[in-house]
Amino acid sequence: MKKILLVLLMGISTLPYAFSQRFSNKELKILRLKEDSLTRLGEQMIDEANPADRLKADSLFTRTLVRTLQIKGSFLFPLDSLYTISKIYAPDSLFRIITWQIRISDDNYRQRGTIQMKTDDGSLKLFPLIDYSDFMENMKDTITDHLHWPGAVYYRIIKKENDGRPIYTLLGYDEYNARSNRKIIEILQFKEGKPEFGKMCFVPEKQARHIMEFKKSAGPKLNYDEEMGLIVMENLISSTGEPFKKHTLVGDGDYDGYKWENGQWILIRKLFKEGPVDAELPVPAPFLEDKLNMNIPEESKKEESPDSRNKKSKKKKT
Repeated sequence: MKKILLVLLMGISTLPYAFSQRFSNKELKILRLKEDSLTRLGEQMIDEANPADRLKADSLFTRTLVRTLQIKGSFLFPLDSLYTISKIYAPDSLFRIITWQIRISDDNYRQRGTIQMKTDDGSLKLFPLIDYSDFMENMKDTITDHLHWPGAVYYRIIKKENDGRPIYTLLGYDEYNARSNRKIIEILQFKEGKPEFGKMCFVPEKQARHIMEFKKSAGPKLNYDEEMGLIVMENLISSTGEPFKKHTLVGDGDYDGYKWENGQWILIRKLFKEGPVDAELPVPAPFLEDKLNMNIPEESKKEESPDSRNKKSKKKKT
């Protein structure tokens, strides 16, 4: 399980870039030192055998992350060496979401995170994400704020509009419990400058978000296909003939999709009715193997430095 989580998070880390032209030498040195500290603490959150030690590392990680983000202009520093968490920019570069999870026990996981807003003067504006999933009676229908967050490790942000207002759709992953995992299609909007999660825009289900829960060892696909303009998701069936038991559900190779129309995600059943061969099937690669586009702001994109390439190479060998 630990190795699966590491592969997952490495697959959704940002690409490495150099930032010597965006920060002074002093600022860049401080940022890289803090990034090194965060990397060590992030590894401890996963590697430590004792739950108390993992929680301690998580607490230190959170405090160090906030101090790092308090450095002016940190929004453009991608934390590329930090492979144990997800950090993705919105397509319009107005914010980025940083998320991760901590294993309390084999049957208990908690998501952590924050939304960092882009500011004109480079100062810090954060919205902490507080996992409230254990207290939600009906997560599919709950519309809530960042202090009562449903929780997920996000790996994709899709920007759409309705009546001229941006609406962001987030694709996320949750190691839910000992027997099942979940993938989640989440809606994020900013109302009066504050984040709101959930929108009753999934048709015909009339739900605030879409949740796929499935067998722990399964890996059904859920991603956004740019060419098709669809969220493509693998259909689930029970491996034991018990469809109401979520921990028995696995992907069956058929695909449904959601298409954005008039401010709603409209469900389309059986996208590939004629059953094309696998080589021609226009569906996303498995999530754990994806090299996803993290939409890093244009002004921060530079050629990869030799140092960051060396770091990346060392991590792959460990």
